[in-house]
Amino acid sequence: MNILITGCNGQLGNEMQMLEKCNPQHKYFNTDVAELDITDQQAIEDFVQKNEIDGIVNCAAYTAVDKAEGDKELCTSLNTLAPAYLATAVEKREGWMIQISTDYVFNGKGHTPYREEDTPSPDSVYGSTKLAGELGALKFCKRTMIIRTAWLYSTFGNNFVKTMMRLGKEKTELGVIFDQIGTPTYAADLATTIMAAINKGIVPGVYHFSNEGVISWYDFTKAIHRIAGITSCHVRPLHTSEYPTPANRPAYSVLDKTKIKQTYGIEIPYWEESLEKCIKTLLSTN
Repeated sequence: MNILITGCNGQLGNEMQMLEKCNPQHKYFNTDVAELDITDQQAIEDFVQKNEIDGIVNCAAYTAVDKAEGDKELCTSLNTLAPAYLATAVEKREGWMIQISTDYVFNGKGHTPYREEDTPSPDSVYGSTKLAGELGALKFCKRTMIIRTAWLYSTFGNNFVKTMMRLGKEKTELGVIFDQIGTPTYAADLATTIMAAINKGIVPGVYHFSNEGVISWYDFTKAIHRIAGITSCHVRPLHTSEYPTPANRPAYSVLDKTKIKQTYGIEIPYWEESLEKCIKTLLSTN
């Protein structure tokens, strides 16, 4: 198959490129904005037809959650319109699409892991535009697979794990939110699951994916420092109210992964195992 990967310079896009070497049966077109502007519908149509694209993995998104509150137009272009353009173009070739989405489609007021059939209720510009992107992708391409994920981190790009490692070395004290609960996702694990879906065949619908387990940002930070051997920084728990942000964040955004595990016969690693892998790689390359 000829597969288009958008957002190839991001965390997930980079992890996808690492796995492409192990899946040489397909031809990959790795693009970011320099190679393909996904807010330009005609450019997408031309690219998909010229390169005879059979499937698209849309890793590109506007992910600056707080900035999105004041930048709704660009956020909408990238998160809502672009997925619809991509879906429309690949549908003309009777192809498939994997659209990466987010736990932010839920308002976080639940108390049990969110299932795919739970009604979304986003509470931010970012969440609203990502939900609209899901609906557009599903509407315009019959063979669309939505994968909602959460708390993404990687050895690539900027993310919470890297930031906490850096701040842990720079500061003697750090305050981190303890009353927002979710599950981290190692982008390498998500990329592995995406490759499994591609190779086994796309089963359309909405799916949830994160690592296994449940944790707060505070506990996640404590684990990051412990695994990275950072002992000089005292981490203290903060209430969300002590750290106001422009965008509302879900207080509880644990995702139920039963559907994707059963559909593709996969096992998902526990969050701490994956965190150890990531930090080990980061320490060995620094």
